[in-house]
Amino acid sequence: MEEEMNAIEENGTWELVEPPPSCRPISLKWVYKVKRDERGEVVRHKARLVARGFVQREDVDFNEVFAPVARMESVRLLLALAATRGWNVHHMDVKSAFLNGDLKEEVYVKQPPGYVVNGQEHRVLRLRKALYGLRQAPRAWNQKLDTVLKEMEFKRCESEHALYTRRAEHGQLVVGVYVDDLVITGASKKEIEAFKAQMKKTFRMSDLGLLTYYLGIEVEHRKEASR
Repeated sequence: MEEEMNAIEENGTWELVEPPPSCRPISLKWVYKVKRDERGEVVRHKARLVARGFVQREDVDFNEVFAPVARMESVRLLLALAATRGWNVHHMDVKSAFLNGDLKEEVYVKQPPGYVVNGQEHRVLRLRKALYGLRQAPRAWNQKLDTVLKEMEFKRCESEHALYTRRAEHGQLVVGVYVDDLVITGASKKEIEAFKAQMKKTFRMSDLGLLTYYLGIEVEHRKEASR
């Protein structure tokens, strides 16, 4: 919970304000879960602050909500391409990804349970960025990531909007996106590491190394190339 609150504060997600007239702040709750590896063993405990987005009103609290994710066929195709060409596949995870999405709408939420400011219990939080649970949060995050990747000279696939490619000095680099998970492959280890460094400068990232388990698929790697 402390890690989640620190991430929220670092991102400048909200500001504490007096509730405006007719304000209907959205309540928040804590959600706890564990992340498991391909053997079913717990690798991480997670606490997520979630907005009760089901009370939001369309055209008042949100507008567009659609955000693309990679289809399973695209994931399999990416892995098949890497296997055919002898490329290794790397895995990165964006920490608290939805907290990076910029909000266009004016949204107010209640102070989180366990973190209400003493003496200011009546005040509410005006969101600058998205929270998990908001109806528009996936779209806001996807738009932010799309902008960042295009600034890094990636091109989005016309038929699969969750797949990006970049021509580089040492060969092609391919990135598949599934919400906050990035699957990265390409001809050059140097290009992959350079991309990872770029992402770490932009977002709080977990570098999970070589991909071993993804969306129910187990991945085995050949001996890593020296390039």
